[in-house]
Amino acid sequence: MFRRPLLLLSAILLALVAAGLLAVGAFPPAVTPKPVERTLPNDRFQTR
Repeated sequence: MFRRPLLLLSAILLALVAAGLLAVGAFPPAVTPKPVERTLPNDRFQTR
């Protein structure tokens, strides 16, 4: 067993982060596409 508990805790934390990244990479969340609607300012269409 590890002599330093801090090293053990950091190793466990690193393993959990790696497992979480692998899980998100293997099963990505579903994204619903939405149209982008932007309003243009009116000053672009005025004469100078």
